[in-house]
Amino acid sequence: MPPLDVPGAFVITSCAGLVRPDTIVTITQLSEWATSDIDIGTPQYRAALDRDCRLLLEKLEGSCEVILLGSIATPKYVEPLLEIFRERLLFPMEFVGRGDMSRGGLMLRSAEAGKELTYAPLLNAIRHGKRPPKLMPMQSARGLPRPATRE
Repeated sequence: MPPLDVPGAFVITSCAGLVRPDTIVTITQLSEWATSDIDIGTPQYRAALDRDCRLLLEKLEGSCEVILLGSIATPKYVEPLLEIFRERLLFPMEFVGRGDMSRGGLMLRSAEAGKELTYAPLLNAIRHGKRPPKLMPMQSARGLPRPATRE
Protein backbone atom coordinates (compact mmCIF):
# COMPACT_ATOMS: atom_id res chain seq x y z
CA MET A 1 0.00 0.00 0.00
CA PRO A 2 1.42 3.42 -0.92
CA PRO A 3 2.16 6.01 1.76
CA LEU A 4 -0.84 8.19 2.66
CA ASP A 5 0.48 11.21 0.73
CA VAL A 6 0.85 9.20 -2.51
CA PRO A 7 -2.24 8.62 -4.70
CA GLY A 8 -2.92 5.02 -5.63
CA ALA A 9 -3.07 5.66 -9.38
CA PHE A 10 -1.57 7.89 -12.04
CA VAL A 11 -2.13 8.53 -15.74
CA ILE A 12 0.86 8.85 -18.06
CA THR A 13 0.56 11.95 -20.26
CA SER A 14 2.38 12.92 -23.44
CA CYS A 15 4.17 15.93 -21.95
CA ALA A 16 3.08 16.52 -18.35
CA GLY A 17 4.49 13.38 -16.76
CA LEU A 18 2.20 11.58 -14.32
CA VAL A 19 -1.14 13.09 -13.32
CA ARG A 20 -3.80 11.89 -10.92
CA PRO A 21 -6.89 10.37 -12.56
CA ASP A 22 -9.09 13.03 -10.91
CA THR A 23 -7.09 15.91 -12.40
CA ILE A 24 -9.25 18.55 -14.04
CA VAL A 25 -7.78 19.18 -17.48
CA THR A 26 -8.24 22.49 -19.28
CA ILE A 27 -8.77 22.72 -23.03
CA THR A 28 -5.33 24.35 -23.29
CA GLN A 29 -3.69 21.39 -21.51
CA LEU A 30 -5.65 18.92 -23.59
CA SER A 31 -4.55 20.66 -26.80
CA GLU A 32 -0.93 20.56 -25.64
CA TRP A 33 -1.16 16.88 -24.77
CA ALA A 34 -2.83 16.11 -28.09
CA THR A 35 0.02 17.69 -30.06
CA SER A 36 2.81 15.93 -28.14
CA ASP A 37 4.00 12.42 -28.90
CA ILE A 38 4.18 9.57 -26.42
CA ASP A 39 7.47 8.28 -27.73
CA ILE A 40 10.65 7.37 -25.87
CA GLY A 41 12.59 9.58 -28.31
CA THR A 42 10.53 12.70 -27.52
CA PRO A 43 12.48 14.75 -24.94
CA GLN A 44 9.37 16.50 -23.56
CA TYR A 45 7.66 13.16 -22.88
CA ARG A 46 10.72 11.51 -21.34
CA ALA A 47 11.82 14.45 -19.20
CA ALA A 48 8.39 14.89 -17.56
CA LEU A 49 7.83 11.15 -17.11
CA ASP A 50 11.33 10.53 -15.72
CA ARG A 51 10.99 13.49 -13.33
CA ASP A 52 7.66 12.31 -11.92
CA CYS A 53 8.67 8.65 -11.71
CA ARG A 54 11.82 9.55 -9.76
CA LEU A 55 9.77 11.69 -7.37
CA LEU A 56 7.29 8.83 -6.96
CA LEU A 57 10.09 6.34 -6.28
CA GLU A 58 11.45 8.62 -3.53
CA LYS A 59 8.01 8.96 -1.93
CA LEU A 60 7.36 5.21 -2.00
CA GLU A 61 10.50 4.54 0.09
CA GLY A 62 10.41 0.84 -0.72
CA SER A 63 6.87 0.46 0.65
CA CYS A 64 5.17 -1.06 -2.39
CA GLU A 65 5.34 -2.18 -6.00
CA VAL A 66 4.27 -0.19 -9.05
CA ILE A 67 1.80 -1.81 -11.44
CA LEU A 68 1.58 -0.84 -15.11
CA LEU A 69 -1.97 -1.20 -16.40
CA GLY A 70 -1.05 0.01 -19.90
CA SER A 71 0.58 -1.51 -22.93
CA ILE A 72 3.39 -3.90 -22.07
CA ALA A 73 4.20 -4.71 -25.70
CA THR A 74 5.68 -1.35 -26.73
CA PRO A 75 8.75 0.38 -25.33
CA LYS A 76 7.11 3.80 -24.91
CA TYR A 77 5.89 2.97 -21.40
CA VAL A 78 7.94 -0.05 -20.45
CA GLU A 79 11.47 1.27 -21.06
CA PRO A 80 11.20 4.52 -19.08
CA LEU A 81 9.35 2.86 -16.19
CA LEU A 82 11.74 -0.09 -16.00
CA GLU A 83 14.75 2.24 -15.94
CA ILE A 84 13.44 3.82 -12.75
CA PHE A 85 11.35 1.20 -10.96
CA ARG A 86 13.33 -1.90 -12.07
CA GLU A 87 12.14 -5.08 -10.27
CA ARG A 88 9.37 -3.15 -8.45
CA LEU A 89 7.47 -2.67 -11.74
CA LEU A 90 4.75 -5.31 -12.11
CA PHE A 91 2.13 -6.01 -14.77
CA PRO A 92 -0.93 -8.26 -15.05
CA MET A 93 0.21 -11.49 -16.71
CA GLU A 94 -3.22 -11.72 -18.35
CA PHE A 95 -2.25 -8.67 -20.50
CA VAL A 96 0.18 -10.67 -22.65
CA GLY A 97 -1.16 -10.77 -26.21
CA ARG A 98 -4.05 -8.37 -25.55
CA GLY A 99 -4.75 -5.02 -27.22
CA ASP A 100 -6.13 -1.87 -25.58
CA MET A 101 -9.81 -2.78 -25.72
CA SER A 102 -9.23 -6.33 -24.58
CA ARG A 103 -7.14 -5.17 -21.60
CA GLY A 104 -9.91 -2.75 -20.63
CA GLY A 105 -12.55 -5.45 -20.94
CA LEU A 106 -10.44 -7.83 -18.90
CA MET A 107 -9.98 -5.27 -16.10
CA LEU A 108 -13.69 -4.47 -16.08
CA ARG A 109 -14.66 -8.13 -15.82
CA SER A 110 -12.06 -8.73 -13.15
CA ALA A 111 -13.32 -5.80 -11.06
CA GLU A 112 -16.95 -6.86 -11.49
CA ALA A 113 -16.11 -10.40 -10.36
CA GLY A 114 -13.99 -9.15 -7.44
CA LYS A 115 -11.07 -11.18 -8.81
CA GLU A 116 -7.61 -9.71 -8.73
CA LEU A 117 -5.38 -10.12 -11.77
CA THR A 118 -2.09 -12.02 -11.48
CA TYR A 119 0.85 -9.61 -11.18
CA ALA A 120 4.42 -10.44 -12.13
CA PRO A 121 7.65 -8.43 -12.41
CA LEU A 122 7.98 -6.80 -15.82
CA LEU A 123 11.77 -6.96 -15.71
CA ASN A 124 12.84 -9.87 -17.96
CA ALA A 125 9.20 -10.96 -18.48
CA ILE A 126 7.80 -12.33 -21.71
CA ARG A 127 5.65 -9.42 -22.93
CA HIS A 128 4.61 -10.71 -26.35
CA GLY A 129 2.56 -13.82 -26.82
CA LYS A 130 -0.24 -15.58 -28.62
CA ARG A 131 -3.49 -13.65 -28.64
CA PRO A 132 -5.77 -15.10 -25.94
CA PRO A 133 -9.34 -16.11 -26.76
CA LYS A 134 -11.90 -13.31 -27.07
CA LEU A 135 -13.62 -12.32 -23.85
CA MET A 136 -17.17 -13.50 -23.40
CA PRO A 137 -19.80 -10.75 -23.47
CA MET A 138 -20.56 -9.32 -20.03
CA GLN A 139 -24.00 -9.76 -18.48
CA SER A 140 -26.13 -6.66 -18.01
CA ALA A 141 -27.66 -5.74 -14.66
CA ARG A 142 -30.80 -7.72 -15.67
CA GLY A 143 -28.78 -10.81 -16.55
CA LEU A 144 -29.08 -10.28 -20.32
CA PRO A 145 -25.91 -10.35 -22.43
CA ARG A 146 -24.62 -6.90 -23.28
CA PRO A 147 -24.15 -6.10 -26.96
CA ALA A 148 -20.84 -7.48 -28.24
CA THR A 149 -18.02 -5.00 -28.75
CA ARG A 150 -14.80 -5.33 -30.68
CA GLU A 151 -11.99 -6.54 -28.45
